[in-house]
Amino acid sequence: MRRAEGRVWVEDSVASTRRVSGKELGERYAMDVRPLSLGLVHMEGSTMRLGPLEVLRFGPPKVTRTGVAWPVEGGLAAGAPGGSFAVRAAGGRLIASLEGYRPRLPFALYVVSQLPIHHLVMRMYLLRVRGRLPEPGMPAAPTRRLAAAAVDVGLCAVFALLVSKRRRLAAFAGIAAGYHVACWSTFGRTLGGIVAGTRVVAVDGSRSSISQSVVRLLALPWAALRMRAAHDEIAATEVVAD
Repeated sequence: MRRAEGRVWVEDSVASTRRVSGKELGERYAMDVRPLSLGLVHMEGSTMRLGPLEVLRFGPPKVTRTGVAWPVEGGLAAGAPGGSFAVRAAGGRLIASLEGYRPRLPFALYVVSQLPIHHLVMRMYLLRVRGRLPEPGMPAAPTRRLAAAAVDVGLCAVFALLVSKRRRLAAFAGIAAGYHVACWSTFGRTLGGIVAGTRVVAVDGSRSSISQSVVRLLALPWAALRMRAAHDEIAATEVVAD
């Protein structure tokens, strides 16, 4: 991100060799906004809405062979009209850029609230467009994944017993959350992953971001209920043999 005269320029990108048109990029964005925001935000024409509230209002999209761009015209999240939001395919990457946008929030508050959400949604959207093929590596066998999980659960349980004599369940939850998010987003591997020879990556082969790792962790209960790796489907991640 860079900033000048109260406006910001933000870019996110993922590796992709898939051919994709500007028309598809625009249609996929309109469809993906709702699931990526957990149903809270949706597109109504060229307007992004949170319930009845107009979050951002865009002008008519400009569609090219490899990209699409919407001029920003207003909305509650915009401090003034101007700038644009664009998605394009170029140089083996899918790129989403917000150019010359003036946020309504004070800059310091924007950086710690709206900006991280923007990065998360854009990364997840681009990874969904990219798709899971080609795979980022050899998928890890279920037995390896279970072995890694068993080691990590045991490790977090031991730490919880050592650091807390009371409220051990809360201690375990906090330790497990911090441990997994830090390991996935920094190294791609927990101690269990090292032992079992597995690694967590985004579907384009890049390192999982912190926000992606948080989404993956929060989706674990859903995966347990479904008895399949639904948390990787939701977070656009994959566990590969290291």
